[in-house]
Amino acid sequence: MSSSICVVADEATLVYDALHNVINETLGELEPAFALQDFTAKDAGSLSDVPVMSQILEALNTPPFLVPRRVVVVRDAQNLNADEASQLVAWIKQPAPDITLVVAVVGPKTNKIAKAAEELRAVGPGTGRDAKAIFVLDTFTNYGLEADAATLSLVGKHLGDDVARVDALARTLQNIYGTAPLLPKHVEPYLGEVGDVPGWDLTDAIDRGNVGQAIRVARRMLDSRGKAGLQIINMLQRDYLQAARVEGLQLDTDAAAVLLGAKPTPAGKALTRARALGVDRIGDAIALIAQADGDLKGGVSYGGKDLESDQDPTELTVIEVLVARLARLNGTRRR
Repeated sequence: MSSSICVVADEATLVYDALHNVINETLGELEPAFALQDFTAKDAGSLSDVPVMSQILEALNTPPFLVPRRVVVVRDAQNLNADEASQLVAWIKQPAPDITLVVAVVGPKTNKIAKAAEELRAVGPGTGRDAKAIFVLDTFTNYGLEADAATLSLVGKHLGDDVARVDALARTLQNIYGTAPLLPKHVEPYLGEVGDVPGWDLTDAIDRGNVGQAIRVARRMLDSRGKAGLQIINMLQRDYLQAARVEGLQLDTDAAAVLLGAKPTPAGKALTRARALGVDRIGDAIALIAQADGDLKGGVSYGGKDLESDQDPTELTVIEVLVARLARLNGTRRR
């Protein structure tokens, strides 16, 4: 067994769910009362006056008693200062015998503790078209759940970008159904609210000139409360301003990325958008976005929020009209 394990993810919920499983796995048959010491970095609720780092180091360097090995957990290690993190890294490089350190980090894998750990458990979907589907399948498999392709697809599509909810859903289904085969009818009652979707789902639909899909994606963003109307407008404004900056320039993707201070993928999309629309239509798009921005900031009103759905008809109408108009700009250029 590794002497140090680091659980890392960008979302706290993903880290905490995975940490729970790693602790159980690491303890095995050991009695937690004797084998587990659990600390939280910068724990505001602690009643002890002793600095948490000194307690952690004492636990890491004290031989196990009444058990063959001991597990020391450090939660929220991203909150340790540079000196404290260095002390933890120093122990990782020269660990004490029969002690396993489990560290939880909310943040990037480049965290110095994460990089030093003997074993890294990076949680969450990777990159690529099928990354989220694979993450759902892996999570269900980890909990011993059996689900057909339609059920897994339903979960992935419904939760969208809210991958932090997959683990909790899997645990719930395991408690209810055990290892029995799952069908969509078994899962649907426990899915909860629809999840958010990535911004490129919207911009890709707009770039294809698909008015209906653009409206559906925008409505889902608002319904899921993943993004507010002004956030959608800011995202679109950024994309079209980037297209304006590269329009007419003979650049490849790498040069565009340097100019825009962006990664290659969004820079490439800006180039494609600029070449497809041209200066006039980019100007029209920016004007439409500016108008929608003003409308949401008090320029128009279509009534107050619906008390049952909590939906703002002004926000919904302005965003739907905007994305439809932007998609039509792209559709018109091909005719």
